[in-house]
Amino acid sequence: MITLLVLVLVVGVAAAWGVGIYNGLVTARNAFKNAFAQIDVQLTRRYDLIPNLVEVAKGYLKHERETLEAVIQARAAAVSGLAAAKANPGDPNAMASLGGAETGLAGALSRLMVVAEAYPDLKANQNMMQLTEELTSTENRVAFARQAYNDSVMAYNNKREVFPSNLIAGLFNFAAAALLEITEPAKREAPKVSF
Repeated sequence: MITLLVLVLVVGVAAAWGVGIYNGLVTARNAFKNAFAQIDVQLTRRYDLIPNLVEVAKGYLKHERETLEAVIQARAAAVSGLAAAKANPGDPNAMASLGGAETGLAGALSRLMVVAEAYPDLKANQNMMQLTEELTSTENRVAFARQAYNDSVMAYNNKREVFPSNLIAGLFNFAAAALLEITEPAKREAPKVSF
């Protein structure tokens, strides 16, 4: 009788331990999915600003059609990448696709801003100034949301990889989540200094 009671107690403790680990993994997974939802909100806001920016610039940049079309195409690719990532946040292929699309969009927007610098009337346009300011503000929010997402993904991945959680994670197919990395070549290159 005592042996049976001890056995039931051991099984009960093991079950409670397993449930606790499982619940922790679910909580961590939901945290990174929520963090991605915040990225989605900011990127959608950014994507909504871009057509307005292009429309304002169109009147001034009649000879820069290729630049405007590149921005529109890059935006379409980024919207598509976001839709794929939203369907499965954390999926390595979806995150790589979104990161690549975002890199392309950042490059196209950067080229548009460089071209706009050559048109003083466009730079002085109130709508252009307001849209540029909103876009800059949104870029900052995207960066913070991406940082929060990547922190959540790291916490989730750590939780699913450490022992003994990795046993429960493997048993219930908790897949690794991918970080959202957007490469910005200008920020990665070391500045060249010459004397």
